[in-house]
Amino acid sequence: MIRFECDYLEGAAPQILEAIAQANYEQNPGYGCDPHTERACELIREACKTKDIAVCFVVGGTQANLTVIGAALKNYQGVIAPVTSHINTHEAGAIELTGHKVISVSSPDGKIRPEQVEKRCKAYTADAHRTHLVQPGMVYISQTTEVGTLYTKAEVKALHDVCKKYGLLLFLDGARLGYAVESPGNDLKLEDLPHLCDVFTIGGTKQGALFGEAAVIVDEELKREFPYHIKQRGALLAKGWLLGIQYETLFTDNLYFRLARHAADLAVKMHKGFKEAGFDFLHNHETNQQLPIFTQTQFDRLKEKGFYFDHFADMKDGRIVTRFCTSWATDPANVDKLLEAIKDL
Repeated sequence: MIRFECDYLEGAAPQILEAIAQANYEQNPGYGCDPHTERACELIREACKTKDIAVCFVVGGTQANLTVIGAALKNYQGVIAPVTSHINTHEAGAIELTGHKVISVSSPDGKIRPEQVEKRCKAYTADAHRTHLVQPGMVYISQTTEVGTLYTKAEVKALHDVCKKYGLLLFLDGARLGYAVESPGNDLKLEDLPHLCDVFTIGGTKQGALFGEAAVIVDEELKREFPYHIKQRGALLAKGWLLGIQYETLFTDNLYFRLARHAADLAVKMHKGFKEAGFDFLHNHETNQQLPIFTQTQFDRLKEKGFYFDHFADMKDGRIVTRFCTSWATDPANVDKLLEAIKDL
């Protein structure tokens, strides 16, 4: 069986496993107060080309999202997000459990527009009974989106501008940020984010780490409050050095970006191969999440050939949107086998 449905199937990059093994018997202080974590924070600040940011580590993506949103919002506020966003569709109501509503907006391509944010804010402000309503307090986006599309630098800047206009925070979920940065045509770099977001994450779980997400905080108030929320929400790892050493390794010698480039290069190859074989895509992009469209017969035949991939969505005409993910660990030979297999479907 050759699997393409997820980008977190494998364990971790060998460099990370080696670093953990070498440090296994070190007497590191607990809770992230160790040299590896300190160095990881320094390296991330260098990669972001910004000194005045706080860097905190948690174990997983949902944990990062609920901790950031729970820490940032007042108890009567909600977060505006695309209807397809991870916090709205794949987190089992984790945000609502923090006491905050996800205010979803339509998004055919996974992205939210400034005019949608402005419309929501104007409607709230104009309502004579607004104290009865959930107040917008944050905008959530992800790079890449849940459908693999990318925000441009100009799009994020426009969102940031409208957020500032209405006193909202902008939060960018970067679970797949490295894959986005290394995708062809992308112009939104890591060093841009401290100037365009109030808080963002740098994903490790999907990008070569065993586990871990780095929350990078720009907003001054959130910097002060966030550590307490990490502890209160059970997100403070006693063996915090295990998070620190992974990010220390990922951000040494550009490993994070080199691993992401591997996935990006294979995604381009996959995209080109599907195009040449005559397949349509739900969205025409070259990120590590590819969404080609199959007939039911094609879908079944490819499964019979030993490939496993996501049944992502259904088209109105009966065809199936599928999802193939490349990752830091994808074997190029498997991509070659896939592209050969789709030729006679």
